[in-house]
Amino acid sequence: MVTKQNHLYVHALMLLMVALVAGSFPVGAIITNALPPDVLMFIRFLIAATLFAPFVFYKHGLFIPTPKSLMGYALLSLPLVIFFWCMFESLRYTSPLNTGALYTTVPAITAIFAYFINKESTGKVRSIGLLTGTIGALWIVFRGDVDALLSLNLNYGDSIFLVGCLFMALYSPMIKRVYAGEPMELMTFWVILFGSGWLLLISANKLGGIDWLLVDSVVYGGVLYLSLFTTLFSFFLIQFGTVKIGPTKVAAYSFLIPVFVIPLSILLGVGTFDIATLPGVSLVIFAMILIQTNTKNIEIKKG
Repeated sequence: MVTKQNHLYVHALMLLMVALVAGSFPVGAIITNALPPDVLMFIRFLIAATLFAPFVFYKHGLFIPTPKSLMGYALLSLPLVIFFWCMFESLRYTSPLNTGALYTTVPAITAIFAYFINKESTGKVRSIGLLTGTIGALWIVFRGDVDALLSLNLNYGDSIFLVGCLFMALYSPMIKRVYAGEPMELMTFWVILFGSGWLLLISANKLGGIDWLLVDSVVYGGVLYLSLFTTLFSFFLIQFGTVKIGPTKVAAYSFLIPVFVIPLSILLGVGTFDIATLPGVSLVIFAMILIQTNTKNIEIKKG
């Protein structure tokens, strides 16, 4: 049984995960046009797997999971690959504002998937929290401009990203189905490694045509940041949190991403504080309190 102190520890890690993900937006904006999206994602996943491999092999030896586990890890990596491909592909046709608005649907969709896959009931209070959090996040994205929100018409790029959001929402419930009590670092490593494999298949025909010496060092630095902090660390934290507190609670932290982006943008000098976002921030915090205090903690039995 998990103690209250451990609960607080897990939630602190989820806040760290949100901060890391929020920090990826300005970094991604800087490097997104330097290389094809699938190539960028392949390098990102490959670097993350390479950096993580020494630790995993040192701690567990050259351990190869069972065929059943490998199949589960391969399937679990697919939603991540599809989501990231959809994200970068959609930005060729739509705006970051539209994708940011659509991403706030992930927690609610996750709750639906969790019900069917994990038999995790949403409940009235948590449903209210998900609805409130979605409204609050949308308020932050659109700065309280209702007309701008209502004028959000789904274009081709939006449709692609919405498909990506569906797969991202599928990811957390799938973790609880695949996880069988193994050390979390093993699961994280194999998911990232299989993700690298899928991305290699997608980007293989483009790799030979790139002059790698002409790629700006800032791009390599950005990819390294994304690999280490928003791929390796964040995937590990998401998987750890999902096992400990459930997919809906973890997904609900996505509501806080716009809240974290505001101070980060100000610190980086690429944004300013808008008082019109305060009602949205309040709604998101209220929603988080509802979801995190009302959802029963569900752990996966080991073995």
